Amino acid sequence: MTGDNLNNGVAMAVINAMQHPVIMVDAEGHISFANWEAEAFFGASASHLARHRISTFIPFGSPLLALIEQVRERRAPVNEYRVDLSSPRLGQEKLVDLYVAPVLSQPGSVVVVLQERSMADKIDRQLTHRTAARSVTGLASMLAHEIKNPLSGIRGAAQLLETSVPDEDRPLTRLICDETDRIVSLVDRMEVFSDERPVDRIAVNIHSVLDHVKAIAKAGFARNIRITENYDPSLPAVYANRDQLVQVFLNLIKNSAEAIGDRPDGEIQLTTAYRPGIRLSVAGSREKISLPLEFCVHDNGPGVPSDLLPHLFDPFITTKTNGSGLGLALVAKIIDGHGGIVECESQANRTTFRVLMPVSKDIALDDTFPAKSTGSTR
Repeated sequence: MTGDNLNNGVAMAVINAMQHPVIMVDAEGHISFANWEAEAFFGASASHLARHRISTFIPFGSPLLALIEQVRERRAPVNEYRVDLSSPRLGQEKLVDLYVAPVLSQPGSVVVVLQERSMADKIDRQLTHRTAARSVTGLASMLAHEIKNPLSGIRGAAQLLETSVPDEDRPLTRLICDETDRIVSLVDRMEVFSDERPVDRIAVNIHSVLDHVKAIAKAGFARNIRITENYDPSLPAVYANRDQLVQVFLNLIKNSAEAIGDRPDGEIQLTTAYRPGIRLSVAGSREKISLPLEFCVHDNGPGVPSDLLPHLFDPFITTKTNGSGLGLALVAKIIDGHGGIVECESQANRTTFRVLMPVSKDIALDDTFPAKSTGSTR
């Protein structure tokens, strides 16, 4: 093998190893090169792509075409963010960041690198959830110290007044006691956020956790809702605290059940899958970890309002009349503490809460539990 062939082979290996679609468009607008990720993105082989112009595969009037012409004229690279390439051919939610650069050795040719926003948004959401969790932590500590003590004094004074006021005024003293109890209960729930002690983590069988949570749900708040499963039986163990995972999925399933309400055809689906390729940094560490384990809770409720969706895991954000808005914030805190990500995708009649987590460092499970590939319970 000559030196040029060797260099070309290394270059091809490097480009094909990239996790982003990379294409080269020649002077006539044909796709003269596409790496493996680009083949997957466009749903066609490199040889098929080469027989067509780039305009065949992207929506009519796409900004990408204008960017390519701009780069050819200026002979300088251009970046463009959040470009929508959604189409029947490419599929929905194809929001990408674009990097377009000229190929100086081949006049008229340009290289296009596409970064799907789904990955960038996952990173953004991870940072947002960490910031929200830290904000709630500080707020919880302040509330615990500055509010609970005066509330106990207010309640005590109301109880003393209750023994001396006329009967017609006693409902007012009882109201004071009830409201102070409600505030204390809220503060107690928030104190969970201020607990920064490290948790014990082991190899956990996620299917055992999900079936345990399902049994709790079917015995209580989701007794009238159909719950189905679609599990990957070969899924490796997750490195986590079992009790906290139970709390996470209990909150998520309860959230779905409350969204469904009394809907007669209400259904919640639990799914697990292995999705390699997602690597994110961990707070306080230079190490990047892989998050290949995907656990989802789907429901056919009315969906989350679009204006609420970006803030769903922030504290005190809720659509429920009597909700505190802390359940999903706690979920985000726990998953972040495990080095994972939680996100939500929602549209009418289809909402998905997706949890991405790392594989266990150990091989052995804390308990063995045969996963079911599919199933349903009413």
